[in-house]
Amino acid sequence: MTTAFADVSAAPLAELLSLVGRQAVVTGGAQGLGKAIALRLAEAGANILIGDLNADRAQAAADDIAARFPVRALGAAMDVADSESVRAAAASAVEELGGIDIWVNNAGIFPSVPVLETPDGTWEQVFAVNTRGVFNGSREAARHMTGADRGGVIINIVSTAGFTGTAPGLSAYVGSKHAVRGMTKQMALEFAPLGIRVLGVAPTFVPTEGNMAAAAAHPPSDSGAAMAVMTNSLIGRMGTPDDIARVVLFCASDLSTIMTGSTLLADAGQTI
Repeated sequence: MTTAFADVSAAPLAELLSLVGRQAVVTGGAQGLGKAIALRLAEAGANILIGDLNADRAQAAADDIAARFPVRALGAAMDVADSESVRAAAASAVEELGGIDIWVNNAGIFPSVPVLETPDGTWEQVFAVNTRGVFNGSREAARHMTGADRGGVIINIVSTAGFTGTAPGLSAYVGSKHAVRGMTKQMALEFAPLGIRVLGVAPTFVPTEGNMAAAAAHPPSDSGAAMAVMTNSLIGRMGTPDDIARVVLFCASDLSTIMTGSTLLADAGQTI
């Protein structure tokens, strides 16, 4: 049975942007881009579950969000590469918040190793987190959205690396993000009849804790070239985590109801 998405053309702008009464899960949400996303979703009114490998850090981020906005915010241990861990965190969101309406697959890793030096284990770990993690999260989100007959939105954080090659040493990362972009399209096809939209957001480099640590890890001989690739911008400045979070908020809200299967480039013109 196909579910028709509501026509919200007559709704006022404030209502279209509001997430009041909705429940969101953000993976890798304890810091950086994930926390910026969680903050904007909470500001719009969504209750939040932050999943992260570090349960204490996830709870600290949740406490910070709850102190800023009148929403419920929970932290939970979550290893996105482990389907049982994802299932347990999703169950907590349903039990504690009342359901899942928005799921943001943000968790990711990006070790930089030249192809000829990449061990099998590094390749497999990148795909386990970046690709299987998105599959695990999307599958679990869709099960709860469908089971409750509520529909929802799944948002995959892709990367400009899902559209083009990038800095040397990131073959596994680039491959994993191309895969996520493909899954976004396929899941949109499968989930549309269930009332579930699936969108991707592809950020350019933004200065998060993880990104800055990765940039600093480059040897002096190639750090300049790597940073030049990551910070290429046509808007006259480097992007910020909140720049990306606002695009995710658009995807999560009814402003984007007509959209599914697309990956939005939040790239400051990097891929032109």
